[in-house]
Amino acid sequence: MIFIYRVTGGQELIVADLLEKKILKSKIPVKSIILSPNLKGYVMVEGDDFSVRQAANGIPQIKGVLRKEISIEEIRSLIESKPQKIELQKGSIVEITSGPFKGEKAKVMKFDKDDVVVELVDVAVPIPVTIKSNTIKLI
Repeated sequence: MIFIYRVTGGQELIVADLLEKKILKSKIPVKSIILSPNLKGYVMVEGDDFSVRQAANGIPQIKGVLRKEISIEEIRSLIESKPQKIELQKGSIVEITSGPFKGEKAKVMKFDKDDVVVELVDVAVPIPVTIKSNTIKLI
């Protein structure tokens, strides 16, 4: 079954790394560690109740283990990735989500299937920048 650890927000990856090291070192029978970008403050672990609690013991960022066992069907929507469909138009304002301009707002100048040409909004001199369409989100 799958159990969920409640962890310090933003520390999910660190907790997963610490868990992996402890599980491998101590040979605790845990089958998998699951992280989801859609689920902040939680790390999911697959194993039996005793093993899951044993793995969590001594890791400071883990605040607790949720008591309810969860099946894979209940979390399927959290762990399956679905491509986002963005309805872009010329002049749309977007936020860049990765790369050197991460977090910047930009105005769409032109776009095709894979690439988008944008101009950064909060700069003194607007310069057209070509980026991948999967690195933006519509505001």
